[in-house]
Amino acid sequence: MSPSADATSSSSPAEVLSFTSGQIVQEFGYDDDVDHDLRDAIEDFLGEDLEDEDCQEIVDGVIMWWREGDGDLTDAMVDTLTTLAPGAPVWVLTPKAGRDGHVAPGEIQECAGIAGLRVMSSVSLAKDWTGTRLASRTN
Repeated sequence: MSPSADATSSSSPAEVLSFTSGQIVQEFGYDDDVDHDLRDAIEDFLGEDLEDEDCQEIVDGVIMWWREGDGDLTDAMVDTLTTLAPGAPVWVLTPKAGRDGHVAPGEIQECAGIAGLRVMSSVSLAKDWTGTRLASRTN
């Protein structure tokens, strides 16, 4: 896994997440505690609303808000692959260390491996959230 990086203030979060304008991005795990500024910045950059978990279209990327206690992380990762285009990123957004719901990086890495994914990098995206980029093992 690559060392963590911080999103720079000159970069849009959507750019840091490697999304481009007009892409379709599906969102999993939305709840009241998500970072709404980050979410809005992603939608503004895309020029599109994020698709919900019920989306049946092929998507160009996924963001998955995940907290300790949300259930089985491996199953959730597998669920994100249902409509994901080949080579598209899956971003697991978790509370930072010391915040309620924090998920250890080792758990993300282990679950990703079981789900057929690999951890590519992690980045600080917002005051309370870290993003971990996952890719399929064939990429």
